[in-house]
Amino acid sequence: MQLELRGVTKRFGSLVANEKVDLVVEPGKIHCLLGENGAGKSTLMNVIFGLLHPDEGEILIDGVPTKIRDSGDAVRRGIGMVHQHFMLVPVFSVADNVVLGFEPTRAIGFLDREKARQDIRQVSSEFGLDVDPDAIVEELPIGIQQRVEILKALNHNAEILILDEPTAVLTPQEIESLFVIMRSLTAAGKSILFITHKLKEVKAVADTITVIRLGKVVGSASPDASESELASMMVGRDVNLTVQKESVAVGEPVLQVNDLVVRDDRGLAVVNGVSFEVRKGEIVALAGVQGNGQTEFVEALAGLRHVESGTIYLNGNDITNSSPREILDAGFGHVPEDRQVDGLVLSMSVQDNLVLNTPRNAPFAKRGTRNLRAVRKNAEQRVKDFDIRTPSVDTPVSSLSGGNQQKVIVARELSKPLSLLVAAQPTRGLDVGSIEYVHRQMVNQRNEGLGVLIVSSELDEVFALGDRIAVMYQGQITGIVSPDTSREDIGLLMAGAKASVAS
Repeated sequence: MQLELRGVTKRFGSLVANEKVDLVVEPGKIHCLLGENGAGKSTLMNVIFGLLHPDEGEILIDGVPTKIRDSGDAVRRGIGMVHQHFMLVPVFSVADNVVLGFEPTRAIGFLDREKARQDIRQVSSEFGLDVDPDAIVEELPIGIQQRVEILKALNHNAEILILDEPTAVLTPQEIESLFVIMRSLTAAGKSILFITHKLKEVKAVADTITVIRLGKVVGSASPDASESELASMMVGRDVNLTVQKESVAVGEPVLQVNDLVVRDDRGLAVVNGVSFEVRKGEIVALAGVQGNGQTEFVEALAGLRHVESGTIYLNGNDITNSSPREILDAGFGHVPEDRQVDGLVLSMSVQDNLVLNTPRNAPFAKRGTRNLRAVRKNAEQRVKDFDIRTPSVDTPVSSLSGGNQQKVIVARELSKPLSLLVAAQPTRGLDVGSIEYVHRQMVNQRNEGLGVLIVSSELDEVFALGDRIAVMYQGQITGIVSPDTSREDIGLLMAGAKASVAS
């Protein structure tokens, strides 16, 4: 089945999310839609799947103009979609999830569970999905849950499968397994529209590549195109994709964590006996699939979450369960995981956000009175030094792009005396140009003798920045290894295999 878009435009008020998009997905091919977060990829997929309706243009299926009224209509027309955030009922079995809304029934209207199981086994076997129909979804690894989503689409006779950022929560082994499944699907004549911003994955699996930037198609490419060429198409300029790191002397530990136990909002111990250290002049990259305790761990370091037991030392001083203010004043810099929720006050100006954690400090205040001239002078200097693209320092930070919002946070944290910088998912949602900039700032701090802890679910980032790599799984450190370690071995650690923990 062939899918074609002609001049598809989608607006949200004055914002044009997709503008005159043309796209053809051929049968039996993996067509990659490549673009940075915010480029309009997911909006376009929601239009195809009937979750949104185009303001202009048309969708054609096998050459016939087609109006897709809603997601049910899309499914009936042979279009399936696996969302970035899975649409599964955790307490249901695989079989119940797969047939939900399309339940096979017996003559008197009762659910025919045995037919559901048989259908799932048949489809699972045909495409190498290897899923137990009786398994409870919440007990399955993330990679298998994704297979359940694919099974749902195939069980509804999907001929075109949309995969929206499908590798975001997978280990390297699970990603490779997904690629094998994708190839088996196209070999059977299915079409796949693969949405991503990861260049290596595009080159590994795509038959055809369409690049989208700021809602517009800016070109097509073959998988033979270099990563640099693809990156340039994505952001509109040349980008240096290699992180330059010189050798520096490593000093004494600046951060020491001993047997740390931290509970989440449900009272569960999601950090369970974590111990490691970060030394002056090194970057430790904490890797792992999102949701294995990294968020709570960083919150505990920053004083934002109570430590149940264990200790945290910064420069030899015990900061366990100290207040965020005390921890920041001790030389702790924090780039939070969610910049808009935890890193910025969106309604406030750029200049106010740049002194958000030092508003009472000289020269920004004296005897309780704010020095507006000093605040403004500081902002103008930081905007210049950190290349923050803003019309004015008075501009609300909410109006800045994601990359420039991140630059505001990085500028604020690096513009005060630091011993340790902790950056959680520092480049999430940024274009490759902004990623290049943030990585350079992290390395500069390490070169100047700071200890740097990077928490990232992006393996490319982990390998590019880490002088040592710590891997976290279900609240524990499964290994601390060198960046020369293979992706396969890191993937095993991310899936729970234990390694000897090096210092």
